[in-house]
Amino acid sequence: MTDTTTGETTGAAQSAETTPRRSGALSAMRLAQLQQLASSMGITGTAKMRKSDLVAAIKAKQSGEGSAPAQKQRSDERPAPSADQQQQDAGAGREQPREREESREQGREDRRGDERSDRQQGDQTSRDTRSDDRGNRGNDNRGDRGDDTRGDDRGNRGNDNRENDNRGDRGDDTRGDDRGNRGNDNRGNRGNDNRGDDRGNRGGDNQDNDNRGGDNRGNDNRGGDNRGNDNRGGQHNQGNNGPDDQGGGRRRRNRGRNRGRDKRRGGGGNHGEEEIQVHEDDVLVPAAGILDVLDNYAFVRTSGYLPGSNDVYVPLGMVKRNGLRKGDAVTGKVRTSQDGEGMQTVGGKNNRQKYNPLVSLDTVNGMTPDEAKRRPEFGKLTPLYPQQRLRLETDPSVLTTRMIDLVAPIGKGQRGLIVAPAKAGKTMVMQSIANAITTNNPECHLMVVLVDERPEEVTDMQRAVNGEVISSTFDRPADDHTTVAELAIERAKRLVEMGHDVVLLLDSITKLGRAYNLAAPASGRILSGGVDSAALYPPKKFFGAARNIENGGSLTILATALVETGSRMDEVIFEEFKGTGNMELKLDRGLANRRIFPAVDVNASGTRREEILLAPEELKIMWKLRRVLAALDAQQGVELLIDRLKKTKTNYEFLTQVQQTSSIRLDDDEQA
Repeated sequence: MTDTTTGETTGAAQSAETTPRRSGALSAMRLAQLQQLASSMGITGTAKMRKSDLVAAIKAKQSGEGSAPAQKQRSDERPAPSADQQQQDAGAGREQPREREESREQGREDRRGDERSDRQQGDQTSRDTRSDDRGNRGNDNRGDRGDDTRGDDRGNRGNDNRENDNRGDRGDDTRGDDRGNRGNDNRGNRGNDNRGDDRGNRGGDNQDNDNRGGDNRGNDNRGGDNRGNDNRGGQHNQGNNGPDDQGGGRRRRNRGRNRGRDKRRGGGGNHGEEEIQVHEDDVLVPAAGILDVLDNYAFVRTSGYLPGSNDVYVPLGMVKRNGLRKGDAVTGKVRTSQDGEGMQTVGGKNNRQKYNPLVSLDTVNGMTPDEAKRRPEFGKLTPLYPQQRLRLETDPSVLTTRMIDLVAPIGKGQRGLIVAPAKAGKTMVMQSIANAITTNNPECHLMVVLVDERPEEVTDMQRAVNGEVISSTFDRPADDHTTVAELAIERAKRLVEMGHDVVLLLDSITKLGRAYNLAAPASGRILSGGVDSAALYPPKKFFGAARNIENGGSLTILATALVETGSRMDEVIFEEFKGTGNMELKLDRGLANRRIFPAVDVNASGTRREEILLAPEELKIMWKLRRVLAALDAQQGVELLIDRLKKTKTNYEFLTQVQQTSSIRLDDDEQA
């Protein structure tokens, strides 16, 4: 390097022959020094010129004055050791190792200052200039090979072609571009900054290359080592190999160069850890919705449970910092922008969209973010059998709910399966149950999830039910069916974590299994009917979420399962769920064909551990009733039950009549 003063620089303008070191240090000189040198040479307009333009102008001026080719090469050359070596060739004698060491240390200090200046002023012109420098260095160094003391320079600079090859391997085709392109390093030239090695550029010699290793300065191997190992570009740098190459190292060659690299948006290169910056002139508007957490980013679904164009982007850093979970109902502030400025780009190469980012979080499920962090996890809550009954009896004329209360009572936390053939009236049963829950149990949060159903059925359910209806009709792709179901069950889990009672009606779990069979990746294990074995786990996980939580909260799921459809796939799906529920209500197609509604198969329907839900006296009467109905076939039994229910206004009155008129005696009655 050079340690010349400003006065010495002025002298260099008068005689390039007598100041080879200063003319060789043009690319390493500071901007003020270059301006002073250019002024002394009669070059005007230097105040507004960039460093690279100054260097080019000075070189042009020197060439115009008839400088020797050797002098021009020395002026383009990296100054430090190479300039010293030229002086020694002129007769000053061989430089001592300690002097070389001091010169290199001084050179490195100057070069670091130049790097900072270059990063602010570097442009495309400097890349071309330094590309020329590299060619000149290669020629000049070949002339230096005869000097053993300059073996280290020969190793690096003398083999510039090999260095160029290595730099080319870096995939950037840097060709020395990086020497003037320091300001553009962070545009994806993954290793440009470190790879750029400064490769002797900017007046440095390859001490900079070897010194990344820290101790190669005096070796003839230096060039080989740096070309091979320190080929920091070889694997798109991994030039951040040594501690000094790390962004925070003492040498920190890529100081400030990762400005854009750490802000990779979209595909989640940084997994959403970036902070959203809010400026004074930003327009913030309130936003609310359901949080949907994906692999690399998250969204607030503002228009329902399906993705929409008005969704709000949420960085994963905010999700982790606030302990957010999928299904949380969040409110916050969103930064709006015009012309897409400041929006987050998310998606794959062929499906990229822009979303406004969430910049602040106000509430999570009605709580502050700090309170939300302390809530329990759903998976760690203790499940119990249902203990508190959900009474469905409402109006005397609604026989469906009255019959369900008798033959298959439902409790909070029940996992019930409504087994229904086609056209057996399952939709009417679902509507009756939903209306009864909103009437008798207003404390319960009702959710109706319709998957792969008819659009008119969705409209009818929305108008007939006073609850939250979440739907994905059959004309939508299978991915939408699975997305809706997953987000709905996660929303229900978040409510249960807060101690709420949630009732979720799913129509139907068979169609949900079909959707997962289409949307889920194939596992290679195909069951009978073409069902992938891996496709059955997500719907079972959905259905298995139903539970009664110890010390508060419950999730009740009543799902319909299609049978007798003639599809082997439907049979396989039903068989998987057959033993998972603790309550079953079976509808009979034969009764429906005879227009007997509700078409409930009384003998095949029932609830596990119903003794927990029923009072002892009520349980005894129900057992007497079941003995009477079991002696009849399905049609006679349901006709008898419907006839008696129509003659009474309440189930209590009906059970009293059964107790008075039944001649059947139970074992307990005989003992009494």
